[in-house]
Amino acid sequence: MRFAVIDLGTNTFNLLIGELSPNKKKFTKLFNTKIPVKLGEKSINLAYIADIPFQRGINALLKFKEFIIHYNVQNVFAFATSAIRSANNGDEFVKEAFDKTQITITIIDGNEEAELIYYGNKMAVKMTDDISLIMDIGGGSTEFILASNNTVFWKQSFLLGASRIFEKFNFSNPITRAEEIIFYDYLLIELKPLFEAIKIYYPVELIGSSGAFDSVVDMISEQFNVTQINDLQTEYDINLIQYRAISELIKKSTIEQRQKLKGLIEMRVDMIVISILLIDFVLNEIKIKKLRVSTYSLKEGVISKKIGLLT
Repeated sequence: MRFAVIDLGTNTFNLLIGELSPNKKKFTKLFNTKIPVKLGEKSINLAYIADIPFQRGINALLKFKEFIIHYNVQNVFAFATSAIRSANNGDEFVKEAFDKTQITITIIDGNEEAELIYYGNKMAVKMTDDISLIMDIGGGSTEFILASNNTVFWKQSFLLGASRIFEKFNFSNPITRAEEIIFYDYLLIELKPLFEAIKIYYPVELIGSSGAFDSVVDMISEQFNVTQINDLQTEYDINLIQYRAISELIKKSTIEQRQKLKGLIEMRVDMIVISILLIDFVLNEIKIKKLRVSTYSLKEGVISKKIGLLT
């Protein structure tokens, strides 16, 4: 079966076109692309999608429709997350998208988003009976999942996406130490449910789910000359000393300097600082000593749970 999965994220719309094997034991990627849309630009904390990003989102779906037709895809699964589900005109976006592309979009809540992220990560990373903390940094929300290889013990979606934070805090360029402290104090309050869960379930590692974590891998690769991300590898062990070096580099850099930084793609130049601060906070507060990155996330979770891949 040939299928397309569309993840309508807050900052980026992602398209994966694949083919399921006859026995449903594996899938083959035929095409994969992403388009930056920044749906939350200037309005995410006001709970609506402004006109310009609204049109960017529609244009991205029109482009995806061209790829879907080119690959003769019959089954399309499209899921909208934080920016669309929290916007007063989210339903209007879904309707206009269908009118112009005939793509049916399902708006999922944060709980289902976290579950799909878990199943996507489980396909990519070799998990064990030990508990891992999975972290997925989106544009509108960030999901945390405490899980082992066969059990989800706790999960929650927080309105702590990079775009939402970027608009709310308007950090200096580069960010100041005082601003970091203010932000960390904010996170201590917002992430109290996570800390309560950590007291019950003791994760042995942090698994970073795609997105900004992919950029971490790429930047480490460029700075330290280690293996780059490739389509055949779905998990990466991160050297924490190397990660700390990248973290300091990002936090001390201006946007202009980051635009020239090897391993950092253009669409993440402005908000990578937010992602790094979130990762730093979790590593420091929970005192996790191991970090891995999964290149799979929600899209692959959809393949597992919605399309019927037998994992």
